[in-house]
Amino acid sequence: MILAFAVAPVVLVTLLIGLRGVAAMRTTSDFLVASRRVSPLLNSAAVSGEYLSAASFLGVAGLVVKDGIGSLWYPVGFTAGYIAMLVLVAAPMRRSGALTVPDFAEARLNSPALRRVTAVVILVIGGLYLVPQFRTAGLVLSAVTGSQYWVGVVIAGAGVAITLALGGMRAATYVQAFQFCLKLVLFIVPAIWLLIQISPQTGHDAVNPVEFTRFPKNTTIDFTIGTTLDLAEPLDGRTGTWEIPQGTTVTFPKGSLVPEVVGTARPGGDAWARPLLDLAYAGHPLLGTWALVVALALGTMGLPHVIMRFHTSPDGRAARRTAAFTVGLLGIFYLFPGIYGVLGHVLVPQLYLNGATDTAVVALPAQVDHGWAGSLFTALLTGGAFAAFLATSLGLLLVVSGAIAYDLLPGGLRRLRLTVVAAAAMVVLLALEAIRLDAGILVTWAFTVAASTFCPLLVLGIWWSRLTVAGAMSGVVVGLVTSSGAIAGTLLGLPVTGWLAILVAQPAPWSVPLAFLTMVVVSRRGRPASWARTAMLRLHLNEEREQTPTERLRMLRERAQPSQTKRS
Repeated sequence: MILAFAVAPVVLVTLLIGLRGVAAMRTTSDFLVASRRVSPLLNSAAVSGEYLSAASFLGVAGLVVKDGIGSLWYPVGFTAGYIAMLVLVAAPMRRSGALTVPDFAEARLNSPALRRVTAVVILVIGGLYLVPQFRTAGLVLSAVTGSQYWVGVVIAGAGVAITLALGGMRAATYVQAFQFCLKLVLFIVPAIWLLIQISPQTGHDAVNPVEFTRFPKNTTIDFTIGTTLDLAEPLDGRTGTWEIPQGTTVTFPKGSLVPEVVGTARPGGDAWARPLLDLAYAGHPLLGTWALVVALALGTMGLPHVIMRFHTSPDGRAARRTAAFTVGLLGIFYLFPGIYGVLGHVLVPQLYLNGATDTAVVALPAQVDHGWAGSLFTALLTGGAFAAFLATSLGLLLVVSGAIAYDLLPGGLRRLRLTVVAAAAMVVLLALEAIRLDAGILVTWAFTVAASTFCPLLVLGIWWSRLTVAGAMSGVVVGLVTSSGAIAGTLLGLPVTGWLAILVAQPAPWSVPLAFLTMVVVSRRGRPASWARTAMLRLHLNEEREQTPTERLRMLRERAQPSQTKRS
């Protein structure tokens, strides 16, 4: 029922809007940057729709359920990045005339090799960001309909690939702008309804959290993801560590002690309510919070799908206005994830046991209303969640396909379309194997790689004329290797504790300065090209704005007036 009522209309509308872009798409520029004719307001809505991914719509609330109030620093970092982008990057990037980030790198430094390296970085960032979108689509659909995990993954992948292959950036722009409005309504209205529906006791518990220690009633949990529990007291004859395989259903009796998931802490309690994030449970919340905010704020400046969006603006001034509008639109949306998070801690804390806290948002309506209203709002939130998956995936898949078929293996429009389908199929396969990984963590890692590679390249490439090819290449490679190496160490369970564990789990505080320093030191040992200052001027001088038909008519009339006066 929910699949037909919520998901199908979102996917169908996405495909129909994609068809709108077919007639207007004839060139590579049409496909990648919509011929640079998108207005600031439409563009800011599209940027917001693209940026509000599964990590925003579902992930932030899920992280609040699991890790506490400190997780609300995620929205702070997400939004703060656009202020830095507004000041440092938006207008110069548009004036560069590039279509992609690798295109900008070659245009600024005249290096095909640097173009190829940056294209590889895009593939890494795109993979880290795309996989959690499809993964969460599978989890959400499985949670609300009981379908297999792979069903949601395949639906999301097919919808995105078909839409993008048909309509390119123009279709993506209309889809993302529409889906931002849809997500805003489908996120805010259920939040208000939940606040009206909850009991006074639930409201009190939400603002006065206590640790989730015992089950208040018989609680059945479907372990979609395999989990290892630490049983502090016997349960069904079991003691100690309990390995629960994927697909197992367990009923915990009322009053029994809630087991701990190995490597995590139970939701609630004093640590949960602290307004700082204890990253990696290392016991250094201030350092963990700063590490996260640095990664998210600087990573936003380097996200290739966001950077490409500014190339669709008519000029640099329009790009800057787009960034400014986006800050306001994101600020409105991010007022509400905390509501879902604190209510989720009270109403569905058991989701922490099976690692499905990403589904807390769509699980809440059924907890406060078992009738048609609960089903309706569950369907609305599911539709909004799918809009989030699709909107973000469109932009990411576009930049990944552009990196392959425009930067690495240049081809025409037909190759771009085929690459979209092939790349979507590859991401679907990766997502099928990524069910155990947290969406919020994967997305944060994508921000970390972007902050460590493209942020230094763009800031120095735009504002420092002495940047050389060797310096840029060295800095990008160092940033990629250090950030990716730290991520690999985290995945492999590197045995580190304390502050060192934070700097491995979130390396941005040291990988970003190291990349900047490498670029500066290597560049100063060389000599920039003779035309470097000219290339810089192009990035900072205002463009000659194309006149509108009304302005051209007025100019012709003014020119004609002196002649008419003379004849008189």
